[in-house]
Amino acid sequence: SQWGTQGSTTVGGATYATFSGDTKGMAPDLQKFLAGLGTGQETWSGVMTQYCEGIAVGATSCPTNAAHVGYPAGGALAGVWEDTSTAAPSQASAVQLANEAERAATHFGNGTGTNRDNQYFVVSPTGTHPDGFNTPGGNFCAWHDFAGDGSLGSGQVLTNGDLAFTNMPYVTDMGTSCGADFVNSGTTGALDGVTIVGGHEYAETITDQYPAGGWTDSTGYENGDKCAWLSTGSGAATNLSLTTGSFAVQSTWANDDGSSGGCETSHPIFSAGTVTVTNPGNQTGATGTAVSLQIQAGDTAPGQTLTYSATGLPTGLAIGASTGLVSGTPSAGGTFSSTVTATDTTGAKGSASFSWTVTSPDTVTVTNPGNQCTMVNHSVSLQIHATDSAGLALTYTATSLPTGLRINASTGLVSGTPTVVATYSVTVTATDSSGVHGSTSFSWTVRRKAHAGTALRAV
Repeated sequence: SQWGTQGSTTVGGATYATFSGDTKGMAPDLQKFLAGLGTGQETWSGVMTQYCEGIAVGATSCPTNAAHVGYPAGGALAGVWEDTSTAAPSQASAVQLANEAERAATHFGNGTGTNRDNQYFVVSPTGTHPDGFNTPGGNFCAWHDFAGDGSLGSGQVLTNGDLAFTNMPYVTDMGTSCGADFVNSGTTGALDGVTIVGGHEYAETITDQYPAGGWTDSTGYENGDKCAWLSTGSGAATNLSLTTGSFAVQSTWANDDGSSGGCETSHPIFSAGTVTVTNPGNQTGATGTAVSLQIQAGDTAPGQTLTYSATGLPTGLAIGASTGLVSGTPSAGGTFSSTVTATDTTGAKGSASFSWTVTSPDTVTVTNPGNQCTMVNHSVSLQIHATDSAGLALTYTATSLPTGLRINASTGLVSGTPTVVATYSVTVTATDSSGVHGSTSFSWTVRRKAHAGTALRAV
């Protein structure tokens, strides 16, 4: 509850949780960082995609058909929850932190089952010392572990399978000892440690979810440990530009960097699959006529979700990002060079290009003559003018003409003698031989004849 009252801030169209007790603004900074991972095809996350599971202990490379670490397309942040049910302990134990992660898993609907492929950041408020953070002997900025099957002792309450979590203290309480100003300086660098440390634990969790059952070196170091706090040379910490902002990050270990590996902040996104988009062939259509075109695509990599995009579609059409359905109603004629692309969660993509010709159909336009006013029992002659884009002959009709008037079907001339005083709402329609028509509406007032009289004389 020390986090205080929850609010929100909107940055770049996205909304992030804020807290009145978050004196340094650590919470929204961490949210923006995690939300930005996997967006804009950033390649810091690509380093981790070279690792895989289901291979022998001691292996130093992965076969292409192994299940690789996924690229977090669309962002790694799944949600934020403030647990205000009680105050955070002054010095939470590892078991208390694990139990808090379990409560979060239950809150987010991930509380049952044995395959819980999520990681939970248990972020403690300022002034607290989870597991001895910022106390004599507490020589760490954060750590990650897992709970389940009694791994943390009899005090834990987890009963629904292993759960990965991170003990993320309020690292800005330690200042430069936990990364403040490590990459940037002044106000900009105050939160450097939040994303350097948070990124370190995030990267280690997705490559070693249940320590030590994933990637480690011969001494037990994980991929983040091997590259921690490098300030110069290859693999030095740097700013990572994401769609959600710029954040300080450290490098992580890459097995495939040269013959003996190395620390990298960028790496091609691994994809074991090939994405193929079936070309639908050249398309034709007409303005005003609805379109529904299903794009078909496949991926040789198993378990991939495809996201669709398109460029050069006719005006008025759009593609469903998750369905690949092109739909809408064309609103402009012309020939368009269209390309549709399908991208899987590793960043692998395939495209197909084709032309799309949209024609503008025949149109009939009737010129509005303006509102009319005539006297009863006086003859009328009003010519209606209309045009047909195809040059076809037109037939005229009218509704609600004043009593005594009629329209000539072939010429569009309204004539006759009105016999009833009233105001009429008139609609005139011109129809060509193909059935295309156009209309216009106006009012027609028939009034009585004014009586003659003698003007008053001024005296």
